[in-house]
Amino acid sequence: MDSLPEIYARKIAAGDLHPDPAQEAVLPEFERIRAALAEPVRRGLFRKAPEPPKGLYLWGGVGRGKSMLMDLFAQSVTVPARRVHFHAFMQEIHAGLHAARKTGVEDALAPVAKKVIDSVRLLAFDEMQITDITDAMIVGRLFESLFKAGVVVVTTSNRPPDDLYKNGLNRQIFLPFIHMLKDQMVVWELTSPTDYRQGRLEGAPVYFSPLGPDSRSAIDAVWKDLTGGQEETLQLHVQGRVLELPHFHNGVARATFYDLCGRMLGPADYLKLAETVRVLVLENIPRLSRQNFNEAKRFVTLIDALYEARVRLIASAAAQPEMLYVEGDGAFEFERTASRLREMQAEGWGVTS
Repeated sequence: MDSLPEIYARKIAAGDLHPDPAQEAVLPEFERIRAALAEPVRRGLFRKAPEPPKGLYLWGGVGRGKSMLMDLFAQSVTVPARRVHFHAFMQEIHAGLHAARKTGVEDALAPVAKKVIDSVRLLAFDEMQITDITDAMIVGRLFESLFKAGVVVVTTSNRPPDDLYKNGLNRQIFLPFIHMLKDQMVVWELTSPTDYRQGRLEGAPVYFSPLGPDSRSAIDAVWKDLTGGQEETLQLHVQGRVLELPHFHNGVARATFYDLCGRMLGPADYLKLAETVRVLVLENIPRLSRQNFNEAKRFVTLIDALYEARVRLIASAAAQPEMLYVEGDGAFEFERTASRLREMQAEGWGVTS
């Protein structure tokens, strides 16, 4: 099996990647884990299982290539592994806990953790972030079980471990989890100066109008470029409800205007969405008027949430921003939203953290 540096070099030679010293510097850490996992486990009465390698916590700014490196790594390992977005994984854990509690088991987390442990030797997470008090309460015990069983964890994040669940409710009970991460994983900051995700959008249109085959084709092309054609379902738990987006991958979500503004959603839903995704592809924004006044109000709230969180917006719409809402109650107030839509199209606008 080729090493990670060899695979990376081959990608560069083929023109699939550009050389990046910051990415190349972390490759030995991935290779350390890959090589250790590739070692055969010799079994016998007096043989002790080898200690699992330390995992890797790779953090840095958006678009620096963390997920691309994770993809190369996950594709190179030969042991049972799972590559999954951290948020989606935690939703599965919550669903498992709910099912376990129905059985009357004393410790609902035990069977959930065992199911994960029995299925993988490696968990590869994208975008670890803790923003929910229920996740904060669960994740420490869960990871303690995973590490104790020898499951190796590799994860990407936009923030260092010490900033996880920052300013969260009862954060002091979460601190042992941070210490455990730093003990069980090598923490590495990816300091590449290049934002590759932003680079793919630099100079390219991000607002397509009018609606029709051309705008649909353009949106499809952007989606494929940003996600590589991969997707999964994203479920957001908001105040006891579930907001489901069927198209999501690596921090990029895709939804229609009706998905987000045609249903009874509110500020809490949009704030949760804005703190979870980094890019939103929003399709089929119609003309707005008194006939769809409620949908228009939700759209204004959605854009405000995306704007404040500096989420990158790619959209298809029936008209240019200034012509979306030209008559009826709210048309005057919509001028601010139109201005924000224009600003969000500017080259270089978006997530900067």
